[in-house]
Amino acid sequence: MFLRKCSRTPGDVENLRRGSAADTSENSVDPEQHHWLPQQQCQDERFQHPELGAVETPSPEASAHHYCHYTPKCFLTVHRGGQGITRSTPSQYGEEAWHEGTTKTTIRADNEVEAHREANNYKFGFRKWKGHVTEKPIEDRSEIIKELYSDLSVVKPQEGSVITFGNIIYVILFGWWISLIYFLICPVMFLTIIGAPYGKLCFRLALYFIWPFGKSIEKAGEVVRRSIAKPPKCEVIPEESDRSGNEDSAPLLMSSPIPVEIPVPEPAAGKTSNHWCRVSTYVWLLLGYPVLAVVHSLACVLSWLLVFTIPVAKMNARTMTIVLLMAPEDVQVHKLEKTAVCETKVILCCYRAFNVYYYKYSVQGINIIPLNLLPLVFITIIIGYTDRKHTFCSAETKFITAIISIIPLSYYIGMGIASISAQSNFAVGAVVNATFGSITEMTFYITALLQGHNAKTKCYEEIVKAALTGTLLGCILFVPGICMIIGGIKHREQRFNSRSAGVSSALLFISVGGVFAPTLFSKTFGDLVCESCTNVPGNSSVPFICRDCHYDTSTADPQLILSHIEPLVYTISVLLPAAYLIGLIFTLKTHSHIYDIHISDGHGGQAPGGQYAQEGTSTTGDVTSGHLLAANTCINGSIVSNSHIATGHHVVHWSRTRALGVLIVATVLMACCADLSTENIQPILAHSSISLYFISVTVLAMVPEIPEIVNGILFALQNNISLSLEVGSCIAVQVCMIQIPLLILFNAFYDVGFVLVFSDIHLWASIFSVILVNYIFMDGKSDYFQGTALVVVYLILLALYFFAPSPRSC
Repeated sequence: MFLRKCSRTPGDVENLRRGSAADTSENSVDPEQHHWLPQQQCQDERFQHPELGAVETPSPEASAHHYCHYTPKCFLTVHRGGQGITRSTPSQYGEEAWHEGTTKTTIRADNEVEAHREANNYKFGFRKWKGHVTEKPIEDRSEIIKELYSDLSVVKPQEGSVITFGNIIYVILFGWWISLIYFLICPVMFLTIIGAPYGKLCFRLALYFIWPFGKSIEKAGEVVRRSIAKPPKCEVIPEESDRSGNEDSAPLLMSSPIPVEIPVPEPAAGKTSNHWCRVSTYVWLLLGYPVLAVVHSLACVLSWLLVFTIPVAKMNARTMTIVLLMAPEDVQVHKLEKTAVCETKVILCCYRAFNVYYYKYSVQGINIIPLNLLPLVFITIIIGYTDRKHTFCSAETKFITAIISIIPLSYYIGMGIASISAQSNFAVGAVVNATFGSITEMTFYITALLQGHNAKTKCYEEIVKAALTGTLLGCILFVPGICMIIGGIKHREQRFNSRSAGVSSALLFISVGGVFAPTLFSKTFGDLVCESCTNVPGNSSVPFICRDCHYDTSTADPQLILSHIEPLVYTISVLLPAAYLIGLIFTLKTHSHIYDIHISDGHGGQAPGGQYAQEGTSTTGDVTSGHLLAANTCINGSIVSNSHIATGHHVVHWSRTRALGVLIVATVLMACCADLSTENIQPILAHSSISLYFISVTVLAMVPEIPEIVNGILFALQNNISLSLEVGSCIAVQVCMIQIPLLILFNAFYDVGFVLVFSDIHLWASIFSVILVNYIFMDGKSDYFQGTALVVVYLILLALYFFAPSPRSC
């Protein structure tokens, strides 16, 4: 972003604002291509930020001045620590803020709701969400994304060869058998005599579907062509009157392509045939169309589920709903010319059957992958509760499908939380995040404890403890490690706010100390009990050989747990949420400047008091809740004051009512899937040679966190490693400070025998991991080597769990 520091009067500011509003009538115009300022003495001050390029570097004396810049979008201005660049802070921070300054970066926000979402990502305790919660206009997206949403009805100038690996895969997977069905239907229609025109149509379509690339299906006489006319490049030079603030200063010439439709005369009325009055049409609908509809439906479903072959699904859908219902003489198949210089509107045209970018495709804001996994959720629940005797599916299959079903449900819960938080004030967002933020894990833990209580076995309690430890280890080792590796490979070195990371590290130390305090207590005051000890008879010098030794608190004092450990556990369950609440107050209220997140005024014309404020106040209903404060904000060229962002033109994917409904339904389905997974895990533990510890630490702990891992990786790819690290730290802190106290509270009201005493392997693995992460986070820099170190340590711990014997209770 490009800023200029100017000295001007309030009248000049108002003139600049009017001129900028007139100059940016089109929202998609690049602000740096039409940047102009009044002829006053200004000085450019820029520095190259390693994440987002050129950003302003103000001096400490200029913190109270106005900064004029030009952009039609809204921006989140984020300060990251450890870079020696100042913040635009109030005078209360003084000269010390200049030396301890942070780097100011700028993040675009298209509208008010997206600005809320971006701001919530930087709030401690809020769930981090990468995807948009509003619909972005297709014209504002890149050409790659536009291609994903094409309906295959436009012929464009052909680029490259149509003989590609994906097209060859299409012939192997779909083309040959679709074409074969057409060849089989063809003689059937010829035998009916009156259906001969449809037989010819089947023959033409059989040749088309064996290799549809580079061909088009058109309707006779209804082809609309568009030529792309580009005027010569020109430069708009504002007149002197424009520079003085004239409102009628919009440029008349633009250098973008102008599509021009060449009108085509409509076909004569006499040539238009009403084929629905023919007998042959109903013969076709009786003999040919049903079979082909089934074939195209099958191909459509299969190609849609494969995600990357969605163009094949679109092609089959248009054929089934449009082409096969047209008059046979109106369907024309043409081979496209490579030298075409105009866009042509046709019925069907496909160049590529395979596109690797379709993992970004979404429907109503829902990503295609969780959308395709949604039917699996219902199939799993229906089969799981109807086939109790495992007649159709084994217990292992039910367990695997139930675990996989948790992935899309976790995604829907995350999107529901982000949608409600982005459309609500700070208080509502905080309540929703606290209520539903841990619902995925809590449903599994509680159902597992209930299952173990009903079965009168301690095995499920060990599963819950191993899953808690696995979530903790995965979120503080694997999640930041894999994000550092991927982000470091793309961006070489990334920087993050070491002070905010230090807050998370301190809370992790408090969390681990509190959670494992009862374990240390039991080892100190409990007795070492061994299952079997042997010695050599008659030789007292040979020591005893003991097996299966462990610390047991009940043998030393039967009342030790009841009188000492349980009060300690309840005390910790109160102190840990209190520490979490203090962390919220510290980061969102008293020391919000650690994060330094602002929404800047997109135009230079700020009202009085337009500099950034950094008090930790919370403004209900504003984007600037907690540590997010700004005097002026903008959206799509509109300037508003009082810390509000203009609403702009946007469509929210999920309203608050719909998002709340999705949250409730997804929570119920999550509880069902968790119940099925715990119900069918026992046969796996009984017949598997893999340790229970390994299954719990990996599958049960990390599968529900897959959407969070994907969000962290996407943040790292966009050079926002700070949010990638916060993703893992936030989950780890919530596990220790929210989820475990909730389990203790649940056990207090409904005794399922849950005791907060972990095994030695969980204790030392967690302590070592927290120390290592704290060391990595010290310098505020990350690269792929540091990420590799974290991932390797995580894999070493997994190997430790893999070869560890299962608990005695299992």
